Formats: sequence, structure tokens, C-alpha cells
Amino acid sequence: MDALLVTPVKDSPETTRRTIEAVAAASGNFEYLVFDDFSGPETRQLLREESTKLGFTLIDLADHTSNPSPNYKLVLTMAQQKALEYRVPLILIESDVVIRPNTITGLLEVTRQAVRPGLIGVITVNEQGEFNFPYSNVRKEATSWSETSRILSFCCTLISREFLDGYDFKGLPSQKDWFDIHISRQSRKLRFKNYLVRENGVLHLPHSSRPWKQLKYTHPLKYYFYKLLNHRDRI
Repeated sequence: MDALLVTPVKDSPETTRRTIEAVAAASGNFEYLVFDDFSGPETRQLLREESTKLGFTLIDLADHTSNPSPNYKLVLTMAQQKALEYRVPLILIESDVVIRPNTITGLLEVTRQAVRPGLIGVITVNEQGEFNFPYSNVRKEATSWSETSRILSFCCTLISREFLDGYDFKGLPSQKDWFDIHISRQSRKLRFKNYLVRENGVLHLPHSSRPWKQLKYTHPLKYYFYKLLNHRDRI
């Protein structure tokens, strides 16, 4: 096995189905874990059916905690432990992302070529193939991948085995809900290099798996209340 793939799920059944079916169709030698973070009945039923059909491992976080969603820290710590047991990198694919058939093998090839990789993210695109959130402002470059100092979203990101060895996710701040920013910074703080793959972007349907962020477009005042007063992360 070359990698451990993980998708946290909180409802959004339409995009979740597209995510897991794209992973199931992808090339590569990997194990796939899907974490259900207290989804509603429709999504739970979908996950059970898709797990039986596609063969991924479904983990119900209700069996591990009574804490209400989001439980991203728990997902990360459980996934890290499993990846370290297997001695493989961890690849996070969120439930509003549709990868390409060669996304996984492409990420693994970059890990073999890159110098001291910590995180390797894949650019996200919309249905028209244009860079979109959270990489809307990234400029196109001649190289297919390169080192970056920007924050890498967990939309579709590989975390190297070496970084997993060097940083224990149990130490992540408990008051946060999301950890893209923190882990990106920790990688560079520990003198790893982060990289962004700019070709063959993955389809991203922003915020569909984080309903509270829809408020940014429908009720901006409520959005900034959650963001600032409730300490929601920027990504």
C-alpha cells in the first residue's frame, strides 16, 4: 500500500457521492477511510450503501465520541495513527472535491521528486476548469508543481510520512474546528517544504460540506459573527 486516503463527511450527500465514487475509480494502491461526523439519516444511508458497493472502510464517529460535529481533530488523530502504522503518507480529500483518475498517483510521484515535502496540495478548479476557492488568486506557472509559502487547504492534500512522524496531531488546538492553516504553518516551522500542484486540478464545489460558510453569500453578518466571535478558521 502506498497511501492512506481519508474523507470526513458531514451531510452534503450529493457532493459526498461524487467524492467517494471518484476516489473509488482512481488509480493507485491505497486504503480509503470515510469518517461520518454525525450526518443526518440520508447521508448515513448513502454511506452504508456506497461502502458495501465500493469497499471503503466507513467509520462512524458516534462510536468514538459524543462530541457534536465538527470533529476534525479526532479524524486527523485517528488517521495519523493508522498512516503511521502503515508507514505511508496521508491524503485528505474533502467531501466537496472530485479528484481525477490520476490524482493519487500524481501526488505520490511528487513526493518522490520533492525535497523534504511536508504538505503537497492540489489546485482546485470549478466546472469550467478555472482555479477557484481557496486558490482563486494563484497564478498559473510553467511548472506543473512548485514549492509554496501559501496556506494549503485540505481540499485535496497529501501529508508526508516524515511530517506525520515529526508532528503529533494530538497537540492540535482543541478550540479550533479546522486545521489547514495551523498544519501548513507547522510544516514550514519544522523546516519541511510545502508544494502546490497546479496541473490537473481537482473539482471543488466550495462550502457544500460546511453549511455555515454558505452564510458568507446569503447572510454576511451572520457569517462574520461565526467567523470572528466563534473563532471559525479562515479556510
